[in-house]
Amino acid sequence: MSTYETMSFHLETERLILRPWAESDADELRALHAERGKGTPTVEETRTLIAKLLAATATTGIALLPIQRRVEGDFIGYCGLVIGRSTVEEPEIAYELFQRVHGRGYATEAARAVLDAATATGRKRLWSTVGTWNTPSLRVLEKLGFERDHVATDDRGEHVWLTRSLP
Repeated sequence: MSTYETMSFHLETERLILRPWAESDADELRALHAERGKGTPTVEETRTLIAKLLAATATTGIALLPIQRRVEGDFIGYCGLVIGRSTVEEPEIAYELFQRVHGRGYATEAARAVLDAATATGRKRLWSTVGTWNTPSLRVLEKLGFERDHVATDDRGEHVWLTRSLP
C-alpha cells in the first residue's frame, strides 16, 4: 500500500477553486474535449470518464480536479495529478483549459496549487508529458520549475518528458 498521504481534493487559489468532479460537469467536459478537434464525446462517454476519474481517485489517492473561477463560478478546465505515462509514486501533473481563458495565468495558478498538494502527500518528484508542439503548456511547466528530461514518441506523437523535484 502507498506510503503517501491522500491528496487534498479541494484546492483554492486567489482566483480559482479546484474541487471534485460532479455529474453536472459532463456537458462542460464534453465541450472542452471537443475543442481538441477530434470529435465530441457523447454525454454517456463523458459521464463514464467522470466515473472512472472518481474511481481512480479512490484507488490512488491523487486526483484530476475541475477548475472553476471564483468570481464567475464557471468551469474552465481541469488540473491535477494522474498516473498517465508515469506511476502513482511519481505521478504526472496534467491540465487542460478552454481556449477562451488561455493566456491569463489560470493554468499556472491551478498547477501551483496542485504542486503544493502533491508536496503535502510526501511525494518527491512529479512528471509531465507534453506534445512537442504545445509551446504554451511547456511555458507553464517552465514557470513551475519543471526541467526537460527527454523526448519520446508514442501512438499520440512526439512529446517531451519533464520532471520536477518536490521539497
